[in-house]
Amino acid sequence: MTETGKDWHEEEKRIEQVLNELDQKLHSLKSKTGWLKEDIIDLRKNFWDDVTLNLADVNEAIETFSSIKQQAEVLSERERSHQQFYSQLKRLLKVKDSPYFGRVDFLEEGEQKAEAVYIGLSSLMDEKEERFLIYDWRAPISSLFYNHGRGPAQYDVPGETIAGAIELKRQFLIKNGKLKSMFNTDMAIGDKLLLEVLGQQANVQMKSIVATIQKEQNQIIRNETSRFLVVQGAAGSGKTSAALQRAAYLLYRGRGQIESNQMLLFSPNLLFNSYVANVLPELGEENIQQTTFQEYLQLHLGKDVSCENPFDQLEFCLTAPENEDYKSRMHAIAYKAGLAFKNFIDEYVRYLAEGHLLFKNIVFRGKRIVTSGQIQDYFRSLGASGSLSHRIELTAKWLLHLLRKQEKRERKKEWALEKSNLLDQEEYLRVYKQLQEERQFTEDTFDDYEREQALLAKIIVEREFRPLKMAVKALGFIDFKGTYLQLFSDWNAGEVRPDHWEGICAYTKKSFCTNRFPYEDATPYLYLKNQIKGGMKNTAIRHLFIDEAQDYSPFQLAFLKTLFPSSKMTILGDLNQAILAHSVHGKDLLSEDVFETEKTETIRLIRSYRSTREIVEFTKPLIKGGDEIEPFNRSGVKPVLTISADPAEHHERIAARIAALQHEGHESIAVICKTVQECKEAFSCLKAHTELKLIDKETRSFQKDVVVIPVYLAKGIEFDAVIIYDGSKTQYWRERERTLFYTACTRAMHELHLFALGEKSPFLDDVPERLYTMKRE
Repeated sequence: MTETGKDWHEEEKRIEQVLNELDQKLHSLKSKTGWLKEDIIDLRKNFWDDVTLNLADVNEAIETFSSIKQQAEVLSERERSHQQFYSQLKRLLKVKDSPYFGRVDFLEEGEQKAEAVYIGLSSLMDEKEERFLIYDWRAPISSLFYNHGRGPAQYDVPGETIAGAIELKRQFLIKNGKLKSMFNTDMAIGDKLLLEVLGQQANVQMKSIVATIQKEQNQIIRNETSRFLVVQGAAGSGKTSAALQRAAYLLYRGRGQIESNQMLLFSPNLLFNSYVANVLPELGEENIQQTTFQEYLQLHLGKDVSCENPFDQLEFCLTAPENEDYKSRMHAIAYKAGLAFKNFIDEYVRYLAEGHLLFKNIVFRGKRIVTSGQIQDYFRSLGASGSLSHRIELTAKWLLHLLRKQEKRERKKEWALEKSNLLDQEEYLRVYKQLQEERQFTEDTFDDYEREQALLAKIIVEREFRPLKMAVKALGFIDFKGTYLQLFSDWNAGEVRPDHWEGICAYTKKSFCTNRFPYEDATPYLYLKNQIKGGMKNTAIRHLFIDEAQDYSPFQLAFLKTLFPSSKMTILGDLNQAILAHSVHGKDLLSEDVFETEKTETIRLIRSYRSTREIVEFTKPLIKGGDEIEPFNRSGVKPVLTISADPAEHHERIAARIAALQHEGHESIAVICKTVQECKEAFSCLKAHTELKLIDKETRSFQKDVVVIPVYLAKGIEFDAVIIYDGSKTQYWRERERTLFYTACTRAMHELHLFALGEKSPFLDDVPERLYTMKRE
């Protein structure tokens, strides 16, 4: 037997031993979970049989309560144990399919023999619980596999660094408990395994990458020191995957100190939430909280107003240059995205504190009982020495006092007496029961008609005033919308104003005629509201992940920092994929004016793994600095550009290409369009030729299929093949659309096909013709 054959045989034998160990543990756990399940069912069935019920006196009642509490605690303890055993069972079943993926033989300094360290998704100990058969990929010693090749190596444990040397580094591909491939490598992660993984078909959900984590990705995952970790990575460089593995790592390292519900991921859209939903459960962790920034804004704006979707804003920017308000809005979007506007609001808040806050009339049954002028007079009477939020609190207390006085007056008015006489029987009985509970009279005094009417009127008026009191407690008497619009008046007439200020003011006032806020105003509005009210901070979140950070404005990032003051942040993005109107521009994702330099660490990922070398080489010239991107050495076919003059031929060629891609075995195919309107047009024209699905901003998930999707919803997702619906000059020609075009092209894993109806996009002039195949139909 050759040396290689001998190694293979030994590794197969070890896998068999590990699987036997797993089977024993699984058998034991199944027995425990089965016994506990039966015990829990029995406890639930006979819960009250084992409880002594006696409420004859106080002592007996206390004993009864103690008996119930004891029985409930027993049941709760059994249920907790069952859940723990069941979780272990699920974990071991996953391990059984592919027990481990890596091995390093590490000779620690001072030792005579190297230890063979096997690394997998989860730890596994031998029968006596004395020796690790498998180390969890997040364990300190496992970092040897990701960070080092053969030779000197070290890893950190709490309080010290363990040094030594790696004598052997080996990678495995194990499926269904069988060894499929194995190879030794001197590198951090061998290209053989990466080629096999990356060559697979795209999935409807993001894959776990723990077996192929690269050294630079491992730096992201295991960073525990930085308050703000910024990851600037090329398309397909594994930013999001690394971030999710980072969440799993932090949960593992902080077991008992941090829970999954103390982490929050801001994702780019609802579709993306579904796409990444399975990564953490695959790693044996519960999903962290996920939301979009749009959903978060809407939650805090409340039900009374709605906020424009950022994609609707983008649609306006792309499709409405002829609109009379277009220039003014573009100026407004640009200005309201910056920190200068945030500073402008801070200055405005100081002006408001001098007594210029706007208030609403308080109206009851159609009549003003406290005018906005009266509220403002009282607010100003408090002086300017205290904090703004404290004076608002005092004003609220004063208003509640006025409402209580008014409430007493309303009890004697005719409307209250009339309403008490109009109560239906069910409501009357409810009120009567409430009166009895309040013990204001006994049943034999209920014949006192006047007393009865007075008490009924009191309850009715209290009920009518309750929403008004709650609104005052929630500071509903402040005219936040009017106060925000006052910002765009002449309150600072003597100060320097930004360029195009008059147009910005005019457009802002016009756009606020409805209860739908423009997207560019939502964050500044909430920031102003928060500065006035105080509070609105989430201290429960310990770690915040912001994906596609290049599509956040500096103002939005600064706002998030104030909302989550106790949180560390992982900020992920690619400036070359900035597509929203207010997107961050410049060399870096973050400004030192937002995040303190000394608390920030930046990691750059320049190697792209998603696409074939041919696709990456094609997309690199499309963007500034693209020459820095390193393609992974996975070969494929060159991108193809097909130019048509006739719309009918254009759609026939696209349909034929879809059919050919399906015949080749590609299961996930995206027809990517620039706008929603273009998506609808493409869907309408192509559905007669082939079966496909239309994706819009309300779509929350999709299956492997042919989809028509706008480019901004395809962000962060990958497909086997991508078809650019119309890469012509009529669609992509403005310089600000370059990143849209680049983003669309970089969604492709294996094949990229561009179709142009008419002259090709000028962006393609930057791509050497040798990098793609041209077809004219």
